[in-house]
Amino acid sequence: MATAYEDRIRELDAHAREFATVLDPDPPDDELAADVVRLGVGPTVALYCEARTGADWHRFERQQFRRLQATFDRWLACYGACYGVDLSGSYSLRTAAELLVDTHDARAVAAVLTGVPGR
Repeated sequence: MATAYEDRIRELDAHAREFATVLDPDPPDDELAADVVRLGVGPTVALYCEARTGADWHRFERQQFRRLQATFDRWLACYGACYGVDLSGSYSLRTAAELLVDTHDARAVAAVLTGVPGR
């Protein structure tokens, strides 16, 4: 099971790195932000939720969790870039998971955690 999580983390991270290279420096771009949420923010938080719920509760190893956290932060940086905002900080995956459970809306998770977009 740990290998399956590791593979998914690697895929999400590779996709985030690739996505970051095609971001247009002339924001705002709501459609692109929606893609970032759909392709990365949501799936990354969902992976964390999946690992932490149910009968197969998974405890991430320190390095594995660091990679997952870095991937999440990378996706949020892409999200911020869609609005011309530099999000170089770190955002709590646990808080993101709690927000996702409460709202069922990954876009709301990104907006609440980062304060972006300021519509």
